[in-house]
Amino acid sequence: MITSLRLKNFKNFANETLRMGPFTVIVGANASGKSNIRDAFRFLHGIGRGYRLAEIIGGKYGAGGQVEWEQIRGAVDEVIRMGKSSCSLGVTMQPFFTGTRKKSHYYNIRVKQKRDSSTFSVSGEKFTAGRSAVYTSHPAHGDPVRDQGDETHLLLRMAKTGDQRKYGNRISARHDQPGLTQIAEHKRVVQRQKAIVSSAINQLNDMRFLDLSPASLRKPAFPGQTILGDSGENLPTVLKEICENPKRRRALIEWTRELTPMDIRDFAFPTDQTTGHIQLAFKETSGKTVSAYSASDGTLRFLAMLAALLGKSPARLYVFEEIDNGIHPSRLRLLLDLIERQTAKGNIQVVTTTHSPDLLSMISNKTFEHTSVVCRNPDTDEAVIRPISELPNANKLKTSQGLGRLHTGGWLETAVWFSEGKAANKGNEE
Repeated sequence: MITSLRLKNFKNFANETLRMGPFTVIVGANASGKSNIRDAFRFLHGIGRGYRLAEIIGGKYGAGGQVEWEQIRGAVDEVIRMGKSSCSLGVTMQPFFTGTRKKSHYYNIRVKQKRDSSTFSVSGEKFTAGRSAVYTSHPAHGDPVRDQGDETHLLLRMAKTGDQRKYGNRISARHDQPGLTQIAEHKRVVQRQKAIVSSAINQLNDMRFLDLSPASLRKPAFPGQTILGDSGENLPTVLKEICENPKRRRALIEWTRELTPMDIRDFAFPTDQTTGHIQLAFKETSGKTVSAYSASDGTLRFLAMLAALLGKSPARLYVFEEIDNGIHPSRLRLLLDLIERQTAKGNIQVVTTTHSPDLLSMISNKTFEHTSVVCRNPDTDEAVIRPISELPNANKLKTSQGLGRLHTGGWLETAVWFSEGKAANKGNEE
């Protein structure tokens, strides 16, 4: 599980940290920077997939020009904060097990853009397990290894291997790709180091970014497709696979009956006789069959989230934008209940943005501890991230007025800048 994300000079963040839990909620006004946090996760996900920096930032294309990976939003020169030559992302990760004391991993990468060029390169990188460094790159001044041409050196720290030298094995790595996904191929990397690095890569790789489209959710799917597309493609076949397990089928039916006014008795998956594609339909107790084309957008979006979270092989991390979109306020509690139940099991993590005051008013105390507000300074355009629970009197006001009401009234942003002003004044006095 990812427990923190640090953004330094990334887009409109100067130096901010997002504190995360099993279910993390991010609130903020339009253009405050919420989507930039999603871009940071996508950047890390691109690293986990083994892409080069040019592919992570500019997109990756397969045979025939087919898009394999969408580029990071915005222009090339907007990835790094204006006026800066480099940006960095840092992420703290813990194993997806409950009740253990396994060491957390920390990965940090610094990326620079060449002057008068759109070319990016890695200018610094480190990976630690607990207090022990697994490797570092681009050593500080005075270290015996320096950058050379188009390559750099990664210093492998040989902790607990009997190697007492100050510096461990040195291996070469390319500037244009994170070293995290290069070192496992080197013969001088010991098995213990490979295992630790692979664990981090797997966590970064196992992310999903769902931007559900009702049109995609309604489409029939080719038989055997059991992975939900980012826009909701393959919903019929993913649900069909879930329904092959009687226990999961009952759970799916119960959740759907709670959500919709339809008296759902079962799901049906008829086959289009012309194309052979699988369709989605609902069987009501009255005997009526309703196709997915007649279902509401909110029902289909909820079903897609059920499919993602209840499926056979869910991702470790799901990132949603506006998770409440299309869901009736009276049904938001069901959605929150679903997410909080599934993430409490310890093997799934969810991050979402929201504008909904109703959703904020319904979150549990545990989720509240991992709910943050993103604000944009009108004078500098820089964004800050602050845990709402740490704002002045937040817990008391949440109980007396409700978090949704505080959000609607603009109290969250006011409290952030009030706190920032007090901190600045205190610093000036000292």
